Amino acid sequence: QLQLVESGRDLVQPGESLRLSCAASGSAFAYYAIGWFRQAPGKEREGVSCINSDGSTNYADAVKGRFAISRDNANNTVYLQMDSLEPDDTGIYYCAAGWSCIATIWDYWGQGTQVTVSS
Repeated sequence: QLQLVESGRDLVQPGESLRLSCAASGSAFAYYAIGWFRQAPGKEREGVSCINSDGSTNYADAVKGRFAISRDNANNTVYLQMDSLEPDDTGIYYCAAGWSCIATIWDYWGQGTQVTVSS
């Protein structure tokens, strides 16, 4: 079983950067795919980015070129580097763990961290 905790800074201005962290506790972290999701007010949760156990990654079109996902297996942590933030990036960001980035079911979820992009 895996436990995930997201952390980051809430309020940022448009154009600024922010790095979110997803810290995991439990066994076999290195074998899990870790995905980042977000949910904007009034909208459904959407996938943002994902990294597989082999290091391969994918990104939603809306964030491609601006966001970068990475993992540090030695510290059981996955990061989401967010550059050139826009107001539309506002939402609650969640990390989740599953078998692979193409899995339809994510086994473990963090509680989420708020990101607000506003001037």
